[in-house]
Amino acid sequence: MSLESTLTQPEASQCACDVRSTVKPVFNVREREDAYDLTVLLPGVAKDGVEITAEDDSLVVRGRRSEKTAAGLTPLYRESFDADFELTLTHEKAFDVDKVAAELRDGVLRITLPKTEALKPRKISVS
Repeated sequence: MSLESTLTQPEASQCACDVRSTVKPVFNVREREDAYDLTVLLPGVAKDGVEITAEDDSLVVRGRRSEKTAAGLTPLYRESFDADFELTLTHEKAFDVDKVAAELRDGVLRITLPKTEALKPRKISVS
């Protein structure tokens, strides 16, 4: 399978204060006999902050990470920042989009992409 990662860049803005960067999350794709497993690291992202779109030739994971600060507290230092993220993976109809399953737990998004029947290995009996 050919999964190609592409990152879309936001359009430039005239005001620097309006510029919102889009980051590409860290991800890993593993192939099994019957499916591909996509793992995307999304620390600080809630389930309602993720949108997954599966189409015939692409899979798009996008959303926003935003940290909630308790009322009356001002952070002195933060290692992470609020940002939009987007990951686009293109494929050649390598998985069945109707059977895609996703789970987000502890900042790790796991997506199972079942292979189409045409890509699954088959045993051929010799006569």
